[in-house]
Amino acid sequence: MKTIKNLERLQRLHNLIEQECTGSPKELADKLHMSERMAYNLIEQLKSLEATILYSRSRKTYYYDKDFKLEVNISVVVMSNSEVTQIFAGSYFSKKNTILQGLCSEQIYIYDIKTKMCA
Repeated sequence: MKTIKNLERLQRLHNLIEQECTGSPKELADKLHMSERMAYNLIEQLKSLEATILYSRSRKTYYYDKDFKLEVNISVVVMSNSEVTQIFAGSYFSKKNTILQGLCSEQIYIYDIKTKMCA
C-alpha cells in the first residue's frame, strides 16, 4: 500500500504545481504533511517523468515550464476462491505518452476473468 500512498502524494503535488500554489518548499511540505526532504523527493520523481518543474522565488511557487499532465490508473482486485471483487479503480491525472508503472516497485499482475489466467 506504500505505492498507492506515494501515488496519492504525487497527485496532490501535481495538482498544487499545476495550480501554481505550492508556496515555499517548507510551505509545500506542510501542505503535503511531510518533511521537506520527502517533498523534494516527490518533485524529483515528477522530474524523472520528464516534467519540467521550476521554482519562482518572487511568486513563491513551483510551476511547470512546459505542458505536463500525468495519468495514474489504480485498480485493486481481491480474489478469493473463484470470486473476483474490484474494490477500487480510478484515473488520477494525465501525461501524454507516459506509463507510470515503472515508478512502482511491486510487480503488477492482471487477472483475466475470461481466460482465468494472470498476465
